[in-house]
Amino acid sequence: MSAFPAPPEATFPSIWNLAKATFLLGGFALALGGLAWWLGGLSVGALGLAVGVIAGATLLATGDRVLLGMVEAEELPPEDAPALAQMLHRLAENMDVHVDQLYAIEDDHPRAFALGRSPRHAALVVTTGFLSMASIDELEGLLAHELAHARHRDTLVQTLVVVIAATVLELARFAGPLKRAALYVLGPLAGSIVQLFLSTRREFAADTVADRVSVNPNVVVTGLERLDRASELVPFSANPATSPLYTIDPFDDDGLAGWFSTHPPLPERLARLGRREAVRLDQVPPPGEARNARQ
Repeated sequence: MSAFPAPPEATFPSIWNLAKATFLLGGFALALGGLAWWLGGLSVGALGLAVGVIAGATLLATGDRVLLGMVEAEELPPEDAPALAQMLHRLAENMDVHVDQLYAIEDDHPRAFALGRSPRHAALVVTTGFLSMASIDELEGLLAHELAHARHRDTLVQTLVVVIAATVLELARFAGPLKRAALYVLGPLAGSIVQLFLSTRREFAADTVADRVSVNPNVVVTGLERLDRASELVPFSANPATSPLYTIDPFDDDGLAGWFSTHPPLPERLARLGRREAVRLDQVPPPGEARNARQ
């Protein structure tokens, strides 16, 4: 199967995400170095800068593994899910994405996300509830959405930002009886990092790519609708900083989780896909014209 061609609008997100990741890690190192310089002078500042660079490089190298541990995902061998592995291989080949590994979470709540530093080194995480909630075609459309995030390098920035934001939230545990008060300070701080580096546009772009590669029309729309309904039926609890990872936001928008909401409203996503679908159907000639064109 030939690779899905990269339209001009698909190149910019990849470059922009590389720039954001560089800015995030470089800014962290400079901030740590500046703070150390302010506290202890030039020599301490240089040491702080070196520590910041090493910490950033470590986060870049191990962020995926940290994230997998955070969500308690375990490796899913292809032989344990041959149909899923075959579907994923076909999609990845068509979208020019290399999926190194597939992971599963034993959880009835349906959700999935991609991770990886680049389209050459991506991985996919699914829950058992996700695999059982939709038809094969709908699952393929939703998985295409996640692979689009890897194709655009959204996963690079998402992984870095989510790990940093989740770590900031976890610092509240050390506040003891003042944990709730600490969350009022650390929550907005972590949420601001998420809002600064993750845009809602990435979801629209991934929806568009998934719609383009889906063989059957409208499966992305119906898949998103089914995923939204199914997620409301199963209780879900996790670190709210993980919200940007998923295909749809599994958290309520009120309270602490609202700081980490980066998904556009689902009706708006469906409306955009609906308009694209109308254009696709308008471009299909009537049966008579199609037969004449083949003659």
